[in-house]
Amino acid sequence: MLIPSDLLKGKKILLGVTGSIAAYKSLELVRLLNKAGAEVKVVMSEAAKKFVTPLSFETLSSNEVLDDTNESWVNSHNHIKAGEWADLLLIAPATANTIAKLANAIADNILLQSALAYPHLKIIAPSANTNMINNPITKANLKMLAIANYEIIDTQTKELACKTVGDGAMAEPQEIFWHCAKALLREEFWIDRRVIVTGGATIEKIDEVRYLSNFSSGKMASALATALYCKGADVNLISSKFDKDLPLDLYTIDIQSSSEMLEYLTDSVRIAKKGKLSKATLMREEQIHLIQKKPYLFMAAAVSDYVAEFPQNTKLKKEQLGEEWNLKLKQNIDILDSIDKTDITTIGFKAEMDEKNAVENATKMIDSKGVDAVCLNILKDSSSFGTDTNEVEFIVKNKKETIQMSDKLSVSFEILQHAKNI
Repeated sequence: MLIPSDLLKGKKILLGVTGSIAAYKSLELVRLLNKAGAEVKVVMSEAAKKFVTPLSFETLSSNEVLDDTNESWVNSHNHIKAGEWADLLLIAPATANTIAKLANAIADNILLQSALAYPHLKIIAPSANTNMINNPITKANLKMLAIANYEIIDTQTKELACKTVGDGAMAEPQEIFWHCAKALLREEFWIDRRVIVTGGATIEKIDEVRYLSNFSSGKMASALATALYCKGADVNLISSKFDKDLPLDLYTIDIQSSSEMLEYLTDSVRIAKKGKLSKATLMREEQIHLIQKKPYLFMAAAVSDYVAEFPQNTKLKKEQLGEEWNLKLKQNIDILDSIDKTDITTIGFKAEMDEKNAVENATKMIDSKGVDAVCLNILKDSSSFGTDTNEVEFIVKNKKETIQMSDKLSVSFEILQHAKNI
């Protein structure tokens, strides 16, 4: 997925690096954050400097590294001012030793002092041997941090530095990047709002080796789901295709046929609307600020218009079919029309090649399909599919706004801005 260069523009991140072999991955993390427009300053423990030199981080971040040897109180190069400067404190990697000290408010190095003095949300990406990360005391320390304004990024299972395969490896830099983006970009309107996104081309079986489909890549739906994830929404992406590098904790359902999509979408819509409560329950939940926000559905899937009338459970042989094959098709179910859209804000997507009548056709869809808005995408030909950029007309009943050509993630953020004003 193409990440816009201004995604984190103006955001300031203080990155803590501790003494783990995974410290080399933090160099890539600095690169990703900088590339997305964020400014990064690094604070290192003395143990971390055994694995990566401060010069490497200074070269990538264009900022002086803060460590135990160079703290100054005549300027802002100290653990208090660094925290006041930062919008987010991230520690990656965080060793078991650092986790234990953080959980017990021990501040015997400058990195720990920076964390103890930082009053806002902090993110840590643990890195440790399997036995160390699974030690009951380490687990207890992580639980303590989770209730003390720390967000914990799950470790992964792979071959560790000790040559054993097990849990404990630090999450990949791309995954840590998405957690940072979510922490910095979340928006009250979308936080914890249930949102369903459908995407990709459905695959309709003809026989065991052949199918009907179309050129839809699913990239727009993946970008929309990622934008919603960054805004803090509770996202469910139902698709036949997924773009690479999606956040791992973004909930996805992999489907193939339109019947599968309808089944999962129906269940997802029902669950999303479960927040429709009795007056008494609403009054009780109002007291603890848990009222369900109205859910959203973004129907970006390219559902096949026709399916084979008699799909076969074996491979059809050309010797049996003959020189001509008259494949009988029947009109497919209209999923968007079939879904119960009461109490859920619904945005449909429409691809058109008839530029002259495209807007009129999309506007008619609002009434004919019972949706709240339509995102119109005017295509030139099949080469328009699978690109990393898009241009969209966001259409409501009496209004049309153009979202200019840009990368699909930027376009998605623009769509969300229009969608919340419906």
